[in-house]
Amino acid sequence: MGWGSGAGGAMKEEEEINGEHHTLQTPPAGKFRLNSPLVQVCLIGLVCFCCPGMFNALSGMGGGGQVNHDAANNANTALYTTFAIFGVLGGGIYNVLGPRLTLLSGCSTYVLYAGSFLYYNHYQHQLFAIIAGAILGIGAGLLWAGQGAIMTSYPPATRKGTYISIFWSIFNMGGVIGGLIPFSLNYNRTTAVSVNDGTYIAFMAFMLAGAVLSLAILPPRQVVRDDGSRATNVKYSSVSKESVEILKLFTNWKMLLMVPASWASNFFYSYQFNNVNGLLFNLRTSGLNNVFYWGAQMIGSASIGYVLDFSFKRRRVRGFVGIGLVALLSTGIWAGGLANQLRYKDGNWPDKLDFKTSGSKYAGPFVLYFFYGFLDAIFQTLCYWVIGALANDSETLSRYSGFYKGVQSAGAAVAWQVDTHKVHLVTQLVVNWCLTTVSYPLLVLLVILAVKDEDTAVVAGKDEEKQPVPAAKPSGDASSLTVDPAN
Repeated sequence: MGWGSGAGGAMKEEEEINGEHHTLQTPPAGKFRLNSPLVQVCLIGLVCFCCPGMFNALSGMGGGGQVNHDAANNANTALYTTFAIFGVLGGGIYNVLGPRLTLLSGCSTYVLYAGSFLYYNHYQHQLFAIIAGAILGIGAGLLWAGQGAIMTSYPPATRKGTYISIFWSIFNMGGVIGGLIPFSLNYNRTTAVSVNDGTYIAFMAFMLAGAVLSLAILPPRQVVRDDGSRATNVKYSSVSKESVEILKLFTNWKMLLMVPASWASNFFYSYQFNNVNGLLFNLRTSGLNNVFYWGAQMIGSASIGYVLDFSFKRRRVRGFVGIGLVALLSTGIWAGGLANQLRYKDGNWPDKLDFKTSGSKYAGPFVLYFFYGFLDAIFQTLCYWVIGALANDSETLSRYSGFYKGVQSAGAAVAWQVDTHKVHLVTQLVVNWCLTTVSYPLLVLLVILAVKDEDTAVVAGKDEEKQPVPAAKPSGDASSLTVDPAN
């Protein structure tokens, strides 16, 4: 199903290339079309702003906004256990159902999760929160597999880092706004208490809006880039095919090299949220800190996205430079974290810090937490950029993204239980530092072996090694088309 001219769709013309007929597209008018990659990436960013963005703000307060972290830790363990399974399966489900059903199903589960903590505020029963967490893990697997496919396959190959940073900035604005909600609604509550009902209700309203907004996401065959090329023409798959392809991921050497980075990329959340923001600061200050944590993500993603797209002409060189910068900054930030952690290595902190009354004592831990957010963004943007450089089509990238999120979630499930079992905080920090550090040489190896400097679009339904589809360029008017053999 194509787009008419009224929707900004591209005109079609058939041309014979190497004995085969290909549909060439004239450049559509305007960048701000519903079916443009930029608008679609912005829309998936808004969906994630409302759903996982608000979830991140809720988790970032430590303990889901509860004084006792056990309910949130157990709910998150259930969440990330099912997320690990459905993260891997999510790419296949996306290829069968398409974006709208996949995203709507995933977004709906976030509302239930926030509602379970509203229930917990009154009855202090963990079971509902744990069940809601398990259901959210299923939904999150679907949402993030779809998000990964859209973010890595819709943009032009030379601008994937830029589009990833645009998505990451919009998505993390959800964490910024979400941090302002508990900060404002609990401003006068400086003692150690759980957040009020209004906080959870506000989160639920945003999450419901995200579920509705997901209906505006278009299938990949309807997305037309500014040069007139389609994002992808891959047709929806079958359950049997996707089952086979998902199993192949576990023997795919590219994905195996991504495993340490995938495992590490959410492993540090339980430590940062519970044992830095939740342990060192009072309720209103932890909400304020979240504003800056997720704001730092916007800065970090935009910065590394620029490096990965514009720093050097050759894509592989940009990859090496990006990995080197992230590794260097990561070492400095974790070293600062260790210096701070040694001040309360037994987990005891004498007085909760407050942004208004603690003065200079607040400054150091606040800056550290800000840079933890910055590190999260540059690390994950780098991972997504590498994944996006491994293929072009939505079908393959949905599976790759699902595998990344599945392994990521398995690591997070372990991490939340590590915190529940009160593992020494210094040990938690050192493990996080080691996991991210091990990832960098493997990412370098992946870029060396699998990332090419030149990128080509592939014929729909064929393997990556097969005949590339030349992109059409306008010459004079809309009916005069030339083929650029370099594309």
